[in-house]
Amino acid sequence: MSENFDLIIRNARGGDGAPLAAGVRDGRIAAMGPAVAGHGPEYDARGLTLGGGLHDHHLHLLATAARMESVDLTDCRSVDAVIARLRAGAGAPGTWVRAIGYDERVAGLPDRATLDHWLPDRPLRVQDRTGGYWLLNSAGVALLGEAPFPACVELGADERPNGRIWRGDAWLRDRIGAAPPSLAALGEKFAKWGVTGVTDAGASNGAAEAALLSGAMPQRLVMMGTEALPVGDGYALGPVKLLLDENELPPVEAVAARILAARALARNVAAHCVTLGELVFYLAALEVAGGAKPGDRIEHGGVIAASLIRDIAAAGLTVVTQPNFIHDRGDRYRAQMDVDMLGDLYRLGSLARGGVRVLGGSDAPYGDANPWVALRAATDRRTRGGDVIGGGEAVDRAEALALYQGPLAVGAPADLMLYAWPADGDALGAVALTLIGGEIVWQT
Repeated sequence: MSENFDLIIRNARGGDGAPLAAGVRDGRIAAMGPAVAGHGPEYDARGLTLGGGLHDHHLHLLATAARMESVDLTDCRSVDAVIARLRAGAGAPGTWVRAIGYDERVAGLPDRATLDHWLPDRPLRVQDRTGGYWLLNSAGVALLGEAPFPACVELGADERPNGRIWRGDAWLRDRIGAAPPSLAALGEKFAKWGVTGVTDAGASNGAAEAALLSGAMPQRLVMMGTEALPVGDGYALGPVKLLLDENELPPVEAVAARILAARALARNVAAHCVTLGELVFYLAALEVAGGAKPGDRIEHGGVIAASLIRDIAAAGLTVVTQPNFIHDRGDRYRAQMDVDMLGDLYRLGSLARGGVRVLGGSDAPYGDANPWVALRAATDRRTRGGDVIGGGEAVDRAEALALYQGPLAVGAPADLMLYAWPADGDALGAVALTLIGGEIVWQT
């Protein structure tokens, strides 16, 4: 008896190049093999590869969507270039100009007086390339209202804000009443890239952020956040996010207490570990809290000494890394870091060989949101300028895809993509069809 399917994908190939077909029913993979017998609407894959959709395991959705509506200063290398870009992007008088990607090598971290020269007649807020600072001109500072101000707001000699705000995103958003950006266009872009799932890594995520993000895009959503982030519809509850900053680390006992609080909620923990100091601190806090649990994560792993790989594997920790940073920031790393340290940057192959589970994320908007940039960088470890950093950390294509894909299996959700990698004339991949829960969300 022939089966009925909601969709049959024919004439595809698996990751190994062998013929592959799949039948989808009720949002799941109902049949799969070299051929599928049955009836239903059909899609001719024309020899493209059928694989699981991509999951970005670490990004910041609201900031990424806002970036699409912002003035991008990423490629500005002089003050004149920054000024020209800001003034060209200014809207109507009285409206905020939001800029991102400012490189402190241009002119340090400017205060409000400097920004007044750059853009005097509009309220301006500029985010530095790390995402840690917001920099406001006087028109912007005037909209912050009156004291008292929280510790994230730097004060000048006059006890007024000097324009620099450190890790004060939530406070600034509440104070100036900024409307949240639309996520629809970002969801469409992700679908075009074959992204079927995302993990928002916001450390301050709570009920308000969940209400903004839930159901805003077609992709499946996992949310990290605070201990107060509730269980809810439209997203899966992820780890408690620990935002560590090497310049102002709290007592290790305080972080251990948060880890224990997460344990009481049956949640894992995930710590921001860009520097070696942050990583060592996190490992110590886990030890004080009784040890790591399966599912605990190291976010970024920006610098991992070879001597720590065995400890990370023994603890069962997952490293969520960003191969795209080798491409996006590699030329900067080569210029600013000792050559002996470059091999410790954003490890990949050595972690996998050492028994560490590794997942991939973009850290968008602070890294390129296109997962194919990260996939390419995982396999070639090339900077934007073409130099190689940590060539021994490169992995093959199957290993790179495994950072973002789950295995194909009958009964699994039909979160799928048809793709070619590399696409003709392009080193990045091209996606012809994306399904989430068996529904087509993108097709060429």
